[in-house]
Amino acid sequence: MGSTVATRRPAASEHLPEGSPAGSGPGGPAAPRRGHRDNLAGYLFMSPWIAGFLLLTAGPMVASLYFAFTDYNLFDAPQWVGFGNFTEMFADARWRHSVSVTLWYVVIGTPLKLAAALGVALLLSQQRRGQAFYRAAFYAPSLIGASVSIAIVWKAIFSDDAVVDRVQRGLFGVDVGGWIGDPDWIIYSLVALTVWQFGAPMVIFLAGLKQVPRSLYEAAEVDGAGPLRRFWNITLPMISPVLFFNVLLETIHSFQIFGSAYILGGAGGTCGPADATLVYTCYLYVQGFENSRMGLASAMAWMLLLAVGLVTAVLFWSQKRWVHYEEASR
Repeated sequence: MGSTVATRRPAASEHLPEGSPAGSGPGGPAAPRRGHRDNLAGYLFMSPWIAGFLLLTAGPMVASLYFAFTDYNLFDAPQWVGFGNFTEMFADARWRHSVSVTLWYVVIGTPLKLAAALGVALLLSQQRRGQAFYRAAFYAPSLIGASVSIAIVWKAIFSDDAVVDRVQRGLFGVDVGGWIGDPDWIIYSLVALTVWQFGAPMVIFLAGLKQVPRSLYEAAEVDGAGPLRRFWNITLPMISPVLFFNVLLETIHSFQIFGSAYILGGAGGTCGPADATLVYTCYLYVQGFENSRMGLASAMAWMLLLAVGLVTAVLFWSQKRWVHYEEASR
């Protein structure tokens, strides 16, 4: 008659090294306590950012959403008006004009800036003497171009009888009396200032061009492809993710332009002769801080956010047709 031998599984405490306290193993109560301490330390290090986000970003956004449905002038208590601000905004001819000026600026200025950035990046991607100096020189305007001082200098350059006016009058016989004072020309000075600041997208294009394999160009040259065909069939498809990133970023920046348009156009609620540089954010500033219509300005800000979000969604939807990722081809 056989006997059954019962086996006993060793307790978890028997695996602990000698001198270890009970419950300090991987599944013991000490492990959750260490995890809580680590989390607490992480939250403490993140607390300045969290406080800044809540107080300087999330809080003002929630407040502006409330003000968008109120009549608020910064001095009296806000009065609830519902969609009254949006109704007034859509019926305002000057608001519609600011939308058209902004769209014109985005459609014209953004492609020109990206074209200049890509063209210079193609030149700088070739090995030549003084390459580091040229890269720094072309990138410098992006660092200082958005400053108020540069906008003032730009305004002086394009004023009546200034440098640009004298050059175009002497070489081309065109006398418009300065771009700044002409409603038909001042917007082009704003576009020129934007294109001049192509350094940031240029650096991103340079990084993308460095990732294109040279073997593709060598194979295309063997097949007899010229420079234009190599650019269209190799360079553009290979840097399309970088191109998409620059298009997205610069489009959003173009919708947000304010400082240079306000300074070139002049203060006093005009934003250019005949509202020629009345971009959306300029009119928003006029309504909020010069006319003390903070409720209406908040409604305009949220409408701008919705417009930028819609344009961003369209760009992400369109990337399936023209952006090529390496992972998708594997």
